[in-house]
Amino acid sequence: MIYLKTDEEIELMRRANLLVGRTLAEVAKLIAPGVTTKDLDKRAEEFIRDNGATPAFLGYHGFPGSLCTSVNDHVVHGIPSDKVVLQEGDIVSVDCGTKLDGYTGDSAYTFAVGEISDEVRALLRTTKESLYVGIEQAVAGKRVGDIGHAVQQYCEARGYHVVRELVGHGIGQSMHEAPEVPNYGRRGTGPELRSGMCICIEPMINIGSKNVTFERDGWTVRTKTRKPSAHFEHCVAIREGKADILSSFEFISEVLGDREF
Repeated sequence: MIYLKTDEEIELMRRANLLVGRTLAEVAKLIAPGVTTKDLDKRAEEFIRDNGATPAFLGYHGFPGSLCTSVNDHVVHGIPSDKVVLQEGDIVSVDCGTKLDGYTGDSAYTFAVGEISDEVRALLRTTKESLYVGIEQAVAGKRVGDIGHAVQQYCEARGYHVVRELVGHGIGQSMHEAPEVPNYGRRGTGPELRSGMCICIEPMINIGSKNVTFERDGWTVRTKTRKPSAHFEHCVAIREGKADILSSFEFISEVLGDREF
């Protein structure tokens, strides 16, 4: 069942999502060669709790971290670890969720660690741009397939590959609600988008191949080719005419300055 949110509920969700954006900005301050993904996780949990919320990911189906930290060829759901040390030229997708006043926020950003190659920077730029291309379709009267089609066409036209096994999702009091929101599809297919629906759009885009493998830890998803993958995510409320983006990358931009990644 797809739950439509009231204006009051959407404002509560905006608060939870803006806290995610602020948490990602705190994480951005730490990202550098020599830092572990566990360091990032500790800071995120501390910041979330200091702001009166709880980490939505921690303990979710047994997940052991407050963040998903996915480095280089890890697509999503990487487990923070003292053993994963960021290196110059890496990229790291940081996916964060909060629970605040009964509602959930969820957003992700892929960061550069120091200087990255032009090839990888182009992947990050295309993936981030495709997120906004998808959001343009997230308006009342369209269908879920319109979002996926837009993301898929944008990325494949530039030589990249869209992961099939993992998708965006509805969100509200629960982190994952109906409908699923794939990053591929056909126009005019899937559930109709109605004002008050809240969804997470999250392109997961690979170099080389769309195929992925699942690691033995039960969480980490890796590209089958071992080539890099990028991941960006916003939470949006469906409205007439234009989507209302509830999460924000503005706090990250304040930390990164002129550098997008």
